[in-house]
Amino acid sequence: MRNILFVASECYPFIKTGGLADVVGALPKMLNRDQFDVRVVLPKYMSIPWEYRQHFNYVTSFQMDLGYMPNSVYVGIMEYYYEGIHYYFIDNEGYFGGDKPYGEIKLDIEKFTFFSKAALAILPVIGFKPDIIHCHDWQSALVPVFLRTLYKDNGFFWGTKTIMTIHNLKFQGIYDIKTFRYLTAFPEYVFSPMGAMEFNKEANMLKGGIVYADYVTTVSDTYAGEIQMPYYGEGLDGLMRDRNNSLCGIVNGIDYNVYAPEHDIQIYDHYTPDTFYKKVHNKRGLQYELGLPEDDNKFMIGIISRLTDQKGFDLISFVMERIIDDHTQVVVLGTGDEKYEKMFRDYQWFNPTKVSANIYYSDNRAHKLYAAADAVLMPSKFEPCGLTQLIALRYGAVPIVRETGGLKDTVQPYNWFENTGTGFSFANYNGEEMLNTINYAKTVYFTDRGRWNEIATRGMRMDFSWNNSARRYEELYYRLTPWY
Repeated sequence: MRNILFVASECYPFIKTGGLADVVGALPKMLNRDQFDVRVVLPKYMSIPWEYRQHFNYVTSFQMDLGYMPNSVYVGIMEYYYEGIHYYFIDNEGYFGGDKPYGEIKLDIEKFTFFSKAALAILPVIGFKPDIIHCHDWQSALVPVFLRTLYKDNGFFWGTKTIMTIHNLKFQGIYDIKTFRYLTAFPEYVFSPMGAMEFNKEANMLKGGIVYADYVTTVSDTYAGEIQMPYYGEGLDGLMRDRNNSLCGIVNGIDYNVYAPEHDIQIYDHYTPDTFYKKVHNKRGLQYELGLPEDDNKFMIGIISRLTDQKGFDLISFVMERIIDDHTQVVVLGTGDEKYEKMFRDYQWFNPTKVSANIYYSDNRAHKLYAAADAVLMPSKFEPCGLTQLIALRYGAVPIVRETGGLKDTVQPYNWFENTGTGFSFANYNGEEMLNTINYAKTVYFTDRGRWNEIATRGMRMDFSWNNSARRYEELYYRLTPWY
């Protein structure tokens, strides 16, 4: 039995701001319980819903030194068993008492420095010795650094390996070296030029984790290659090339029990690949709900996303006038940059029969849109993995994507001559190329509905559940612990 500890800043259903929470919430449950004792360490945010917090059990508490702070800090340990997984929550209201998990960067740096050290400090107290500590993103990236510096002579951690999973390299936890020295008391060599954490004369938490981790993973094979190049490497491409022999990409999965058009209680009508004709009932229902013309033959494009440049909304802005013709409806769901929120509201104001701007996030509305849309548009500038296209495939909403990161790995471009593929894609980050791809998708939809339905149902039959991804993580865990 191998002991695996997940350390992360968020986890569904307790706290979620993005795809990281979905991964940490789903992956531990999919690992083989006969071979792995998987436990998860999270911050005990006050913003965790009371329906869960009321069941947390107090374990113990202690004081911990943190860097050169004159006073020690309180570390409380709470635990909770949920859906077969043992969760530990690190309690400190000074750090985790706000109404949201992230805030001002300086406070977040101190908060997650504390969290990374506390995640190690609680282990001898609770008597759980991990064979592998699996760290997720910059918020837990100091765990390998603490382990290989201040804890390197601690016999309790002998043989413990670390994995650093990068969900999005853009976010790294960068701040000045003086602050990190004070908060960590790391040896000077960690911050020296070319040191593990030194980055353009500042300190970088994620870099430290990447340098000291035994293995590094990203959330798709293509993204693992992309981040070794300057355009996608966010200043760390050289380091990623150095770590090439201990770097791989494993595509995220989705929970096929949550995203299941055959029994999803949030949609208007259930359907399967064999009863795909029922999908149109969901389009009618959503059109009615949104006040759009109820027309089965409208080409409905769904956009479910943060409204930011990274997600390609500058491209959409460039060609939006030409996307919304008389045969097309665009339904947007999400929030983000004010300029894009305003853009979609303006388009809805002037084109209420063609555009529905839902500038908020609703899980219920998202499920309905996946079930209703003919296509889902994702023209991302970069996309480490992406879950939206996986959910869209599951619901027979054909993805239209840019060939980057996980989008390239999971969406097979349609080939008219061979009648293969599960979606439509374009290579260059260019608005005209994106528009041409959308128009090609429309052409197939309007001229050969049978072929379109085949594309959609092929996507529905793909397996992007956690089953495949979990097996790859298990293989990695076995490889890093060959002494068993």
